[in-house]
Amino acid sequence: MSKSFVGWPPFPKAAERSTRDPQLRANVHRATHTIRAKRDGLVGERPDWEQLRDSAAAIKDTALHHLDSYLVRLEAAVEAAGGVVHWARDAAEACLIVTELVRRTGETRIVKAKSMLTEEIGLDDALRAAGIDARETDLAEIILHLGDDLPSHIVVPSMHLNRGQIRDIFTAEMGKHGRPAPAGLTDDPNELADAARLHLREKFLAAKVGVTGGNFLVAETGTVVMVESEGNGRMCLTLPETLISVVGIEKVVPTWRDLEVFLQLLARSSTGERMSPYVSTWTGVTDRDGPREFHLVLVDNGRTRALADPLGRQALRCIRCGACMNICPVYERTGGQTYGSVYPGPIGAILNPLLKGADDPQTASLPYASSLCGACNEVCPVRIDITGNLLELRNDIAEGPAQVKHRAERAALDVVERMMYHPHLWAAAVKTAGIAGVVAPKKRLPPPLSGWTRSRLVPAVPRESFRTWWARTHGGRDGNGQVDAMGNGHGGLR
Repeated sequence: MSKSFVGWPPFPKAAERSTRDPQLRANVHRATHTIRAKRDGLVGERPDWEQLRDSAAAIKDTALHHLDSYLVRLEAAVEAAGGVVHWARDAAEACLIVTELVRRTGETRIVKAKSMLTEEIGLDDALRAAGIDARETDLAEIILHLGDDLPSHIVVPSMHLNRGQIRDIFTAEMGKHGRPAPAGLTDDPNELADAARLHLREKFLAAKVGVTGGNFLVAETGTVVMVESEGNGRMCLTLPETLISVVGIEKVVPTWRDLEVFLQLLARSSTGERMSPYVSTWTGVTDRDGPREFHLVLVDNGRTRALADPLGRQALRCIRCGACMNICPVYERTGGQTYGSVYPGPIGAILNPLLKGADDPQTASLPYASSLCGACNEVCPVRIDITGNLLELRNDIAEGPAQVKHRAERAALDVVERMMYHPHLWAAAVKTAGIAGVVAPKKRLPPPLSGWTRSRLVPAVPRESFRTWWARTHGGRDGNGQVDAMGNGHGGLR
């Protein structure tokens, strides 16, 4: 896969293009609604669901508050079990560490299990530049790799493609990278999975080096935990002679028992399953069982920046379930690639600015990529206040260096603020707005407001303000203090 999000257009421009693609919107709508329905059914089975969410948030907050000591404890446990721990401050250092570890083995072909972090740091590109061919083994990642495409979802990276498009990719590209797709391949899911399985088998058996991510790191025992649905991850961590796991420092949980909470939350929230089919754990190396060498690369890459933010550190609780994306009306209509990152959707809208800085040109607009409906808060299994973070990031952008670009907007808001302190002025302004609504354009506003209506219609302005209606109807009640059958007083809402 040669594509990357480097140089990707900001969200407004990318969304303007993606919303014009009816096939993409149909694909994303179908996939998100399917996962949502499965999740809701299984969550309803758990009377203690809210308590599980509370526990998960508390465990994560404890780990993050004492992250320094838990990381040191993790390092000691990993090394005591025969593993080696490497520390990477940023993407470049992490890629260099992994590249050198692979070079040391003399291998030029490796297999990889799905890892958001390795995509975040651009590991595949770094390995390719060093002459190392890294083969993805997750089904969705294979599709993207063969199709030279980019991910659009945390859990289902190829969500934006339908089965017919996947079949076409397999038929055209598999033969260029190994075993070709079977003749007469259809878009039946079982046939597509079989084609991928046959294509990968020879790569698994030949690989001497495997690279994985990790869903959790247990400080108490030095254990790495990986949750998956296909079994490819387990092949990557058991067959190679050298195993390299690249994991973010925020994935630490204090004890083995803490996993109980997260494993109950993760599968239900991500794929709508009671339990993930494959939950793999590994601790160091064991003689004559699995890899002979184990390396754990712990990556910061902006995480301590997020940790320093009193509100933003909540984003580091994220267990990468994707539930916030599946419920988000903005994500559903734009798709994930519009966010310009491997972390799309509501969590990406706060995580990317926190990791990269709010002044990053590719992420500065992401806090505005939300309707603030709050649905993401309701489904987040670790209770991240996503909308609160979005509002805080919007404030940082408005008050930061970028405010120079929004002088007219700030001046207008200052005027509105002053008027709201004076009830008589505010009432007169509201009344005037109702009159102005009669003559206002119905589709497009003139500059400098034209940008707002480029992708939306001007809403109808009511002739009567809420205050006027309230005074006229006594708050929707008739003269006897009764509410009418429609929930309104005499005359109702106009």
